[in-house]
Amino acid sequence: MSDEPGHREILKPRRRGISRRTLVAVLLLAIAALVATGTALFIKSSEKGSPKATAPFAPAFAKAGLVTNAFAFLHPHDPHARLSPDWITTSGSLFARNGAGWTGVPDADNTGPYSDRYTDSAVFRLVTRRRDFGPVTVHLWVRLDPPVTTPSTPARAWDGGHVWLRYHSPQELYGLSFRRRDGTVVIKRKIPGVGPENPVKEDTGAYATLAEGRHAIPYGTWHQVTASAVNLPSGSVLLRLDIDGKRVLTTRDRTPGRLRRPGGVGLRADNTDMLFRDFRATPMPEPASG
Repeated sequence: MSDEPGHREILKPRRRGISRRTLVAVLLLAIAALVATGTALFIKSSEKGSPKATAPFAPAFAKAGLVTNAFAFLHPHDPHARLSPDWITTSGSLFARNGAGWTGVPDADNTGPYSDRYTDSAVFRLVTRRRDFGPVTVHLWVRLDPPVTTPSTPARAWDGGHVWLRYHSPQELYGLSFRRRDGTVVIKRKIPGVGPENPVKEDTGAYATLAEGRHAIPYGTWHQVTASAVNLPSGSVLLRLDIDGKRVLTTRDRTPGRLRRPGGVGLRADNTDMLFRDFRATPMPEPASG
């Protein structure tokens, strides 16, 4: 029995190879490890390059009532302060009106906690609480009334409506003017310093005009405004202003300094009653060249 070939074959230890199932499992594990490593390297590389895309911003407004005002900005811990989760009003008052944002009738008196007697919106300044908007496009519909004056805010060429981009502080931002008293459209950079529009000793910021043209939209009717800022690989910032679907200004800020960094977005109005709706800030991809 022991000499039977079959018996000897049974008693010999078998040389077992790797099964097909085991080989497939090992390959899948190896592929998963490579994918995980590649993803980690891609994320790390992305973090070193362009800023991360921000979430879109599209605030909603109620039918009526005060949203926030300068009193809330100056006295945020006051129990009567009307704080907004979306907006900061450093000057003036922001109201809701039929689902839109509204400056109220402009005057130049103290708002108090409720802006029930005065708006102080002859000098209206509004910015988002969020400051993570890098490459971004801001869309809105806006309606302006003809500019007025008050005892403390005389007529000035820049009276009207403006969009803010890359807002870092009241002294550091981009201002894109879509309707001014003098009928011009302007793109400006504001950086810390003293300039002709702020002829005072304290550092209130100095404006530099980057681009200018003429495009006087009618008062009292709705207009679509689109403003954008995007970083270019060259180190400059590309700025654009569209009104009612038409490109009215475009320029490059070749020395943006800290304004290449993300910031807030917002609105400014001077000596005018401004109503706006469908405000939306949308992240933009950065171009591969330019």
